[in-house]
Amino acid sequence: MKAIIVDDERLARAALRELLGAHPGIQVVGEAATLREARALLRGSNPDVVFADIQLGNENGFDLLATGEANFKVVFVTAYDEYAIRAFEVNAIDYLLKPVNPQRLEATLRRLVDGSGSEPCKPLRYEDRVLLERGHRAHLVPVTAIQCIVGAGDYSEIWVAHQGPALNPRPLRDWERRLPPGRFLRVHRSTIVNLDWVEYLEPSASGGFTLRLRERKQELAVSRRYAAKLREEMA
Repeated sequence: MKAIIVDDERLARAALRELLGAHPGIQVVGEAATLREARALLRGSNPDVVFADIQLGNENGFDLLATGEANFKVVFVTAYDEYAIRAFEVNAIDYLLKPVNPQRLEATLRRLVDGSGSEPCKPLRYEDRVLLERGHRAHLVPVTAIQCIVGAGDYSEIWVAHQGPALNPRPLRDWERRLPPGRFLRVHRSTIVNLDWVEYLEPSASGGFTLRLRERKQELAVSRRYAAKLREEMA
């Protein structure tokens, strides 16, 4: 697998390159200290994986995920505290704490090579944050601010409070497994809602039900299959 290292500290890049050199399955094809350099490497070397620091001077390593050429896996290498790391972990293939532990790196590389980290589906807590792309940038969004998630084929449309919807390359079934139970509930084969944002539920003219979320004018359909459970949770 071809890899590039993105870190604004030369010694940190050298240390990680040395550790990766002990693994013949990984070839480091370049290093970058800035996002501009990293994007040039992405275009020129087409890596399989990017090992990226989060703090790059005044830049943010998360912005690499917003690039139009995001056909690669990302492992964050960070000195962030444990709470932040959990937020990053659910959105990247893996994370490594600085200074990088060789055994921890080996476990990460195994996940990369055997593909077990290609579709992470880790449970979320209500106090967590998730990384969502909007336009050409990626943003950390509190789970509490997710109002509902609507299935769109193999993608999902995430509705976030005070913002427009964000398209996410993860199917609805994955979100149903990840989201904290008791807070999020499926109300339709294509819709999951955050119960904290439900304003009302009422019968519809078609014989089913509709609900409305606070701050949203659009009503959502509730199938009869899920209506009883929803009313029970809202009682």
